[in-house]
Amino acid sequence: MKKGNYPGHLAMLTANILWGLMSPISKRVLTSEHVDSFSLTTFRVMGAAALFWIASLFTKKEEVSSSDMIKLFFAALLGIVLNQGSFIMGVSLTSPINASIVTTTTPIITMIIAALYLKEPITGKKLSGIFVGVSGALLLILGSRHTIGGINSGNIWGDLLCLLAQFSYSIYFVLFKGLIGRYSPVTLMKWMFMYASICCIPFSYNHIAVVPYSSLSLEIYGEILYVIIGGTFITYFLMPVGQRLLRPTVASMYNYMQPIVASIVAVFWGMDTFGLMKVCAILFVFSGVYLVIQSKSKAQLDAEKASQKNSKL
Repeated sequence: MKKGNYPGHLAMLTANILWGLMSPISKRVLTSEHVDSFSLTTFRVMGAAALFWIASLFTKKEEVSSSDMIKLFFAALLGIVLNQGSFIMGVSLTSPINASIVTTTTPIITMIIAALYLKEPITGKKLSGIFVGVSGALLLILGSRHTIGGINSGNIWGDLLCLLAQFSYSIYFVLFKGLIGRYSPVTLMKWMFMYASICCIPFSYNHIAVVPYSSLSLEIYGEILYVIIGGTFITYFLMPVGQRLLRPTVASMYNYMQPIVASIVAVFWGMDTFGLMKVCAILFVFSGVYLVIQSKSKAQLDAEKASQKNSKL
């Protein structure tokens, strides 16, 4: 580990621990029967938008072109509205452990989309990794059929919604990779979360209006604040740091922290169990992701071909 990369490792580790806590904490809010998935998603999006706009007052101002403003709108639909909305709704239906395990399929999904859109080569190792990873996700989804203490700890529709969230984020990351690299995280997120807020409010206004705010406990308010600040605002600051200092393969390895953190917290709170099937699902998913990220990229293959050609001259 290079000395200059320590901040990157710390950033990725912290961000994924915070995200790992998101599933069980969101589940606690949603099972309070006072806040539904529409309301929590809107609180998260609007809260993050407000924080990023406040942060923009203390950072260098960047001008965004009109064409990029339009792109940011569609990026917000995929990367925030569909991603976060599907995830919160999925968590309301399934268990925190299931939701966090499904999250680890993101590198596999991204690799498939990159192959189709960016023409990244599909090698035998990638195909093996995709097959093993998808098998783990299917094992998890098909085995989600039980409840614990009245709390739904596994639901196929919840797992599929969490999977949809990963698809939407992966598509966003691949399609708007160039846009993401042109602006600072604060500039990107203040506009994207503002657009997301505008999209969410018409659909969630009635849900927010009926929330019994005076009846919510301080614990619920604290957990909602965590979703906004810890699970959204801080993580969106930390991720670019890790992505800038670490290779993508190394950065993606920290994604594995999420199900570990979520599992420990969910089991400790009595919200879920950690049986043999979930262990097998995790092993399948982790093995699949490992095979995918160990496969060679298009740049590496092109470099090898160029090296072989030069050696023959």
